[in-house]
Amino acid sequence: MKLFKADLHIHTVLSPCGSLEMSPKVIVESALSKGIDIIGITDHNSTLQCTEVVRLANKNGLAVLCGAEVTTKEEVHCLTFFENFEKLETFQHYLDQFLPNIPNDTEMFGHQVWVDEDENILGEEKRLLISAIDQSIDEVEAKVRSLDGLFIPAHVDRGRFSLYSQLGFMPFDLKPDAVGMTYRAEVDKMIDLHPELKELTILRSSDAHFPNAIGEHYTVFELEEGSFQEVRMALHQKNNRKVIELV
Repeated sequence: MKLFKADLHIHTVLSPCGSLEMSPKVIVESALSKGIDIIGITDHNSTLQCTEVVRLANKNGLAVLCGAEVTTKEEVHCLTFFENFEKLETFQHYLDQFLPNIPNDTEMFGHQVWVDEDENILGEEKRLLISAIDQSIDEVEAKVRSLDGLFIPAHVDRGRFSLYSQLGFMPFDLKPDAVGMTYRAEVDKMIDLHPELKELTILRSSDAHFPNAIGEHYTVFELEEGSFQEVRMALHQKNNRKVIELV
């Protein structure tokens, strides 16, 4: 077993709130410079930048989990990850189906482009990606499960766009693979307030929108290798894979 530093909540240039500097090249270089071994690409309601990040990361020995940060109908932010490009593409079709047709105002929210490893623009999403999709948190989880993905409510300690801020509770039939908390979270206090968290793995990530934020906060995993299935086992504490530390 080896220790892996994982920052599993990173936005790219595609997210309207993400810096235009957040290209695959900059993300990979920044992660490696911080000693990060695994990154998660989680743009708002889109997976379209993932493949280019993977292509470049593979050349540099950096592992990548591909997915999106989905905003549910209740405005809960949830991280989703998928094992391969086929499942990722299926999930992208799902997001396209339920993302509202609200035009992006580039002056207000920023551009929504995806780029190749040389920072050439490959395409632009015209609809506003930070809108809530027309699917409940239960429906999003069900879709992720149908694709054998990972479902992780993000920054559950935050006062906006989190499971507890929007719903006030965790639905009894929701079965997350883990939950994310920010570096500001008082973990013990959150568990006291919401005892169901005691049974779940807690993750910490940077939620980076700018290059210098990548790797500022991360989770240390004990794994055989940096892969989707290894991370899944660690989230469920199986076969001696586990989370060791939150930084």
